[in-house]
Amino acid sequence: MASVFARKDGAVATVMFSNAAKLNAATPEMWVQLADSLKTLDADPDVRVVIITGYGGKAFVSGGDIGSLTRAPGEERERNAEDRQGPPPFMSPIGFSKPVVAKIRGICMGGGLGLAAACDVRICSEDAVFRMPAARLGVGYGYAGLARMTGIIGAANAADIFLSARKFDAAEALRIGYVQRVVPNDDLDTAVDEYCALIAENAPLAMATAKRAINESLKEPAERDLAAVQQLVAACWASDDFKEGRQAFMEKRKPVFSGR
Repeated sequence: MASVFARKDGAVATVMFSNAAKLNAATPEMWVQLADSLKTLDADPDVRVVIITGYGGKAFVSGGDIGSLTRAPGEERERNAEDRQGPPPFMSPIGFSKPVVAKIRGICMGGGLGLAAACDVRICSEDAVFRMPAARLGVGYGYAGLARMTGIIGAANAADIFLSARKFDAAEALRIGYVQRVVPNDDLDTAVDEYCALIAENAPLAMATAKRAINESLKEPAERDLAAVQQLVAACWASDDFKEGRQAFMEKRKPVFSGR
């Protein structure tokens, strides 16, 4: 059964796309489940970082499950009109206040490419394969998703992968800045776990502030909420975590942050 499910392991949570028969292709219901899972984890003070990945060893998310789009043409037009009113559902990690790491193994295409781009950091295995096939399907890719991708890899690289609809490998994904690390296939789980454990030790308020500022910087200047960023900065200076971080530095010990 196609689904998205979440599990917690201390301060690290994992959100997994599971549709093995279709290489973890995402149905509309799965995108809703993703947003619901992130909303729940955002409200959980014990969770410091989230990993998004795909079930099994063959795919991260291979795109949208085309076979699940069974609406009549009129209903499809209505859905598209609704989509234009806000960002597409695969972009929900952007609004999540905590760090999100995409763990990419195998196929990452279409909506999967957009989903990983909506995460804060992307780490992939050497066998990862990427593609944006929208031009092969006659699909118009929305502004929000393209702006996010362009902000990450630049206009020329975005034009290349969207206009050609070609496949590219992990080495090229690293070269253009789409992923931050490429690791041997057998080392992916360990590498991501170690990286997320490192993140989980850091001050939650400081990380939320950095994430918000980075995401605001990717918006059009007129749409940036710099006042919200400044409020987060001020909250960090006034926080117990800042006091703890300063004290730990002076005492030459590892800080223990509370998120307050």
